[in-house]
Amino acid sequence: MTATPLERPFDPRRQLRAVGRMLADLVHPPSCIVCRAATAEPHALCGACWRSMPFIERPYCERLGTPMSVAFSAGPLLSPAAVAEPPPFARARAAVRYEGPARELVHGLKYKDGLRLVPAMASWMERAGTELLADADVILPVPMHRFRFWMRRFNQAGALASAIGARAGVPVGTDLLRRIRATSPQPGLTRKERSDNLRNAFAVDAAAKDRLEGKRVLLVDDVQTTGATAGACARVLRKAGVQEVDLLVFACVVPST
Repeated sequence: MTATPLERPFDPRRQLRAVGRMLADLVHPPSCIVCRAATAEPHALCGACWRSMPFIERPYCERLGTPMSVAFSAGPLLSPAAVAEPPPFARARAAVRYEGPARELVHGLKYKDGLRLVPAMASWMERAGTELLADADVILPVPMHRFRFWMRRFNQAGALASAIGARAGVPVGTDLLRRIRATSPQPGLTRKERSDNLRNAFAVDAAAKDRLEGKRVLLVDDVQTTGATAGACARVLRKAGVQEVDLLVFACVVPST
């Protein structure tokens, strides 16, 4: 006969973990990851921030992942931007629009050493990228140049990729794609300037090519603006023999219409 919860044998380790969680909650009560208001559990949003979080739901462009107001097509829904200028990656998905509390989370993760934000952000990204993760052989974070890594102490894309890989059971290759040239910050640059800025910035080592050839790669980053960085990575990966590249980001900039 299967034991009911009341009949389970006493497990001291489970009881110690429960007591530890209770003590931690007394010292550091769970709070909203955006506004710090009280929440029922850690790594969560309060009701107000949840309602204002700009989650992306269908209908959206099946190629770029950007939200669309209506879905008229019976087939795959494509935005005018995806038709006019198809990206080097196959599909992109984002959990949220880059605005409001989502922007605060990105800035907190990137500039305030906010690794405490990773569990929630990764869980929303996993949900947004379910179909991409199902097809992925390996997850690669958009790499950071070693000098910037030394200054910031961690790569936010790498932290998100590791958390998503652990949740989805997909291997993560943090050393397969490298940023070999330091680049200027992308914000404020024109499309051409972004492209020039990223030229020859990424590389795949010969040893990594053997591990990537014929694979389906899921590229992970925190934010997508124009897609120039992801596009540069995708071109290098395709040249190295990768079968297909998809993109999963926490937030994407949605042009106003």
